[in-house]
Amino acid sequence: MVVCVCNAIRECQVREAARSGAATPCQAYRCLGRSPKCGQCVQFARAIIDEERAAA
Repeated sequence: MVVCVCNAIRECQVREAARSGAATPCQAYRCLGRSPKCGQCVQFARAIIDEERAAA
């Protein structure tokens, strides 16, 4: 599933970034070499990161 249309970031990429230590959407995007643009995806990305951190 696409999380960020502006940067073409997929859910699996956000999950991988979270598993690698990203605690916020901005950190996850930086890990992927990108940055949030319009901001519509930040809430969804945060939920995915929180889910991954809870499972760890």
